[in-house]
Amino acid sequence: MSLYIATFHTHLSALMTSRTLAGQGIRARMMPVPRKLSSSCGTCIRYEAEGPNLAAMDVDVERVYQVGADEQYTLLLEHQ
Repeated sequence: MSLYIATFHTHLSALMTSRTLAGQGIRARMMPVPRKLSSSCGTCIRYEAEGPNLAAMDVDVERVYQVGADEQYTLLLEHQ
């Protein structure tokens, strides 16, 4: 299992993605965006899964990162 963080342009998009992931049996939680990352709305989803599940992201996803050791972030997806 790997840890991921997805940032969003809107709070609603974060909520919709959280619900979609939960529907797939993936534990996800909304939280403030870590200081190392930025987001338009300030809310992100932190989740643990076998893969990044990019298809589960709402259309207003901003970025998806894989979280590594010592909170190092690897960018996997970016939408402008």
